[in-house]
Amino acid sequence: MREPIAAPPDNLDGLIARLGRWSAGRGPLYLLLAARLRRLIDEGALPPGTLLPPDRRLAAALAVGRTTVVTAYETLKQEGRLVRRQGSGTRVAAAALPREAPRVKETSNPLFLHLLEAPDDVILLSCAAPDRPPAELAEAYRSLVLPDGDLGYHPAGIGELRAAVAGRFTARGVPTEPGQILVTTGAQQALSLLVRLLLAPGDGVLVEAPAYPGALDLFREAAAVPLPVAVGPDGIDVAEAVRVMERHRPALAYVVPRFQNPTGTVLPPLAGRRLVEAANALGVPLVDDEVLVDLAFDTGTPWTPLSAYGEVIAVGSLSKVVWGGLRIGWVRGPAPLIARLARLKALHDLGSDVPAQLAAARLLDGFAPVLDARLSAIRAGHAHLRAELARLLPSWTCAPTTGGQTLWVRLPHGDGVSFAQLALRHGVAVLPGATTDALGGSLHHLRLHFLAPPKVLTEAVRRLAEAWAEYTPGPGPDRASLHAMVV
Repeated sequence: MREPIAAPPDNLDGLIARLGRWSAGRGPLYLLLAARLRRLIDEGALPPGTLLPPDRRLAAALAVGRTTVVTAYETLKQEGRLVRRQGSGTRVAAAALPREAPRVKETSNPLFLHLLEAPDDVILLSCAAPDRPPAELAEAYRSLVLPDGDLGYHPAGIGELRAAVAGRFTARGVPTEPGQILVTTGAQQALSLLVRLLLAPGDGVLVEAPAYPGALDLFREAAAVPLPVAVGPDGIDVAEAVRVMERHRPALAYVVPRFQNPTGTVLPPLAGRRLVEAANALGVPLVDDEVLVDLAFDTGTPWTPLSAYGEVIAVGSLSKVVWGGLRIGWVRGPAPLIARLARLKALHDLGSDVPAQLAAARLLDGFAPVLDARLSAIRAGHAHLRAELARLLPSWTCAPTTGGQTLWVRLPHGDGVSFAQLALRHGVAVLPGATTDALGGSLHHLRLHFLAPPKVLTEAVRRLAEAWAEYTPGPGPDRASLHAMVV
């Protein structure tokens, strides 16, 4: 018998995410909250009939007083946008829109929604990406020679870049031909194409818990059923993952074995081999997200890709080493799969930007200086952020990582969702752990990145300490640390 699967989070989580940086602005909090809810209603993101969370529950999640929520709701009720009845709760009024717009699935991921907000004084520790491109990227663009007599449509990617990416896999011990590479518009599109090709509504997907929230978004959009497996100090619990694959035969398994997002853990080689062998034996397509694989602090430590152990679909990109604005990613897999993905990609965009592909190929030809500079910066950022957290927030705990770009922080009490709301009002956006966990756990965790310059990280931790002092009234080690800094 199929075992019950953890229920998805209720509409509170989605609403909190869609509210975004609602408290950024001038004026009373109830007016700011009412303004953001009004916009969501008018845009159709909250269609007529939508049940909103109870006053107290929403207030707790937003870290505000109940009066703030009640007054915001009442304001919108007076405008005819909400209906409030004793016993039946608060709903979006039927007359809030002239007609109900067709429902299109949208992201409620705070990681993405923060990027849609207008620039303000909020420090984005929620989105882990380099804040500036390297000089080598501009030089690569300046030296481009565009092809002559070429239509510019290359759904599978230009040959030069496919060969360069294939060469990188071969150099890492995974012999690869250019025909096994599909170039995509970033790793997110790579995952999106795989989901569209391999998943149907109701299919099971093995995921880590916690996991990269951008992948969880795609699985939800496909109406797939998450089969979460807990991540421990050494990455995903492989024994449990094998049991889940044996029991449910998922249509897809998705893992981040090196510098797992968000925890930063690394899967040991023997565990990786066992995972690949089990997936291959059971016929479960295994997707290895390699986006962070190059970001090892100790470059002398060897790493064997999962693709070396058997048939694996590998996803990668240049966004974390070079710059997020260089939207170049790829998929490595069996040539027949790549051909099918290329046909699907042709349907969506006819191929990724050719000048960007040419620049990427030029960068990969002399990649060592670019990677060395990035590694130097993230090593320093990792040490600096941990030192600042220890200085101002000693009650928070976070293990050091050996690479990647984020710290997985555990709060001593409270929950990450409500604290993140208070942190926003102090000018820092953080990613609550609950948004990454299909098991419904990680409530006491936050994900913080260390990619910003030292001065920005110092200011971010100062603001977080102020927010934590407000979140945790009374004396304590964190309040004492903040007081010592101010004095």
